[in-house]
Amino acid sequence: MIHELRVYHCVPGRLPALLNRFETITLKLWEKHGIRQAGFWTVLVGDSNQDLYYLLEWDSMAEREQKWTAFGSDPEWLAKRAETEKDGAIVASITNLFLQPTAFSSVK
Repeated sequence: MIHELRVYHCVPGRLPALLNRFETITLKLWEKHGIRQAGFWTVLVGDSNQDLYYLLEWDSMAEREQKWTAFGSDPEWLAKRAETEKDGAIVASITNLFLQPTAFSSVK
């Protein structure tokens, strides 16, 4: 199992729009494409309260490439993303890490 940690650094004041997009649009499309999420977090105490952290679960990098590419080119996703950004960009930048569990990790 590979976990992908993605951090979306939002344009100031746009985190509510990003959360709404995930809740009402993105998760349904991920389900359609077989993308599995392991959790979402916002920052309660820390450097920035304008960030969204989430984990995706993949069986392999090949699975990730196939499913993420299909999602990213889905015409419904492209149209809905554009619609949610009609008032301006939501995400300023994205940090992306692929995590591999250690031998002693409770998450495998």
